[in-house]
Amino acid sequence: MAADEIRGAAQGSAPVPLSVLDLVTVGAGRTASDALRTSVDLARLAEGRGFHRYWVAEHHSMPGVASSSPAVILAHLAAHTDRIRLGSGGVMLPNHAPLVIAEQFGTLEAMAPGRVDLGLGRAPGTDGATAAALRRTDRLNEGADDFPQQLAELIRFLDDDFPDGHPYRRIHAVPGPVQATSPGGVQSPHRPPVWLLGSSGFSARLAGALGLPFAFAHHFSAQNTIPALDLYRESFRPSAVLDAPYALIGVSALAADDEKEARRQVLAAALGMVRLRTGRPGLVPTPEEAEAYEFSPMERDFVDSWNANVIHGTPDEVRSGLDDLAKRTGADELMITANAHGGDVRLRSYELIADAYGLATPASA
Repeated sequence: MAADEIRGAAQGSAPVPLSVLDLVTVGAGRTASDALRTSVDLARLAEGRGFHRYWVAEHHSMPGVASSSPAVILAHLAAHTDRIRLGSGGVMLPNHAPLVIAEQFGTLEAMAPGRVDLGLGRAPGTDGATAAALRRTDRLNEGADDFPQQLAELIRFLDDDFPDGHPYRRIHAVPGPVQATSPGGVQSPHRPPVWLLGSSGFSARLAGALGLPFAFAHHFSAQNTIPALDLYRESFRPSAVLDAPYALIGVSALAADDEKEARRQVLAAALGMVRLRTGRPGLVPTPEEAEAYEFSPMERDFVDSWNANVIHGTPDEVRSGLDDLAKRTGADELMITANAHGGDVRLRSYELIADAYGLATPASA
């Protein structure tokens, strides 16, 4: 696998490649269909403006997040785009059988050859009860502890290289390499690059040891970002995939035409997080609802802490914040997630960020 299937190139005046993380958020008064239409529009915008990749995250049992099935959404996006890399940010591997994921992403690779990423996490992407329902077991810690073994099994399925004597030696993920060994078979030279995702040191160390690219969830675990990236780089061992570390970080950022509007939008998203963190998940509230909401002192402290990690404001302010973050962390790529009530607000934010960095216009892309 070539490193150029992993490494991106900075565009315009951006310090590093810029990418998109989509949670397929659903605002109050909107439907999941509305959110998915926004995702198509956003993927097209990202492709036209020169963003490097577009990932969809796996979440469950959250009314305001319609991304429970990343592979299904990615297939839809593949049908509406031509060049941008598409991937999972990520698939929560303990929720699934490795063979199923190998089959799903082999199918995606066949749909969009050479532009599919497989990002993997070991968290459930939901609460414990929902994770138990997904996995048909209440032994959730066991699933997380088994992650290295599940990962190894998945990679074996993707490469179709279980050793002789292994119980899965005659089992093949299709579409996949086995098709090239069948009479008359021709197989794509590509297979989805595997990324490890994390919000602490576990996956950072594992990604480094295996020589895999690493994606860190700075957008909700900022205090761990630099320690995790340092651990990844210190642990890194060159592999057939990469000869040097490559790390991206997820960044919550929202640009608006004026600073006041940006503050209104991030307050609404923060209220949604307050409700999620206190066991009351719902749709993303409107800015008007957030402005009228009476936050308790504890909730206000949470909002202030949460929004301190959201880069927001005018395009120039957001560009400055992203530049500073790239410099402080040494990240090789910034993956921007824009959480807001309305899809139009999210689309406008990415347009403004693209303009601020002088990225390609659709006519010149």
